[in-house]
Amino acid sequence: MRRFYCLGANLLLLAWFFLIMTGLYFENSYLVTRSWKEDGIFFVLFVLALALFIWKEHIGKYVLMIWLTLWLITQLIFHEWYTVTGGGAGKIRYFEGSVKLIDSEMRYIPDLYHIVLHLLIFISLLLTVLYTKRKQAYK
Repeated sequence: MRRFYCLGANLLLLAWFFLIMTGLYFENSYLVTRSWKEDGIFFVLFVLALALFIWKEHIGKYVLMIWLTLWLITQLIFHEWYTVTGGGAGKIRYFEGSVKLIDSEMRYIPDLYHIVLHLLIFISLLLTVLYTKRKQAYK
């Protein structure tokens, strides 16, 4: 696994996640609302972990891996958990105007933004792990 792919996936994740800092609105719906207040700390921590990976790779790759793992777990608990277990009436109301692939009144199903976010976090984590393992194999 080349550093280019690992870094590219993480930069794509950063660009996608940046949308939550600005919000992306359409006429009658939105992809994501501006949520600096709720998710700003996640953004700052991701930027710091990514910067550490870029400038101090020997330690940064582990920090980035740990951060991506914790972030993915957090996202899965706060979004996918309701899809599996049911409920989430408050989440259904909160994400009412968001762009969805599947709309449900009975069960919370993550909106398009969060589905893509979860996939990008997973892909970035996977490529970071593969890159780290490859670097260790060549030592």
